[in-house]
Amino acid sequence: MKGKFYFDKLTSIRERAQTETPPFFKKLRLIGLVAVTIGTTIIMSPIAVPAALTTIAGYVLLGGTVLSAVSQVTINEE
Repeated sequence: MKGKFYFDKLTSIRERAQTETPPFFKKLRLIGLVAVTIGTTIIMSPIAVPAALTTIAGYVLLGGTVLSAVSQVTINEE
């Protein structure tokens, strides 16, 4: 019984990710992807950057990842 419950949740998430995303959340997803790009660029830069900037870039990377993931699975309930 429990296995079926978890399987249904995974199917639900997959279906939500494949449906059309509302326009507002498409913009949020794009903002999140830009934040991920900026954070990754700063962290992977070939020059030495201060530790504080690297820490901030890590937080920007994390926030952008979460924002993009949540925006992708948001659906319109109409």
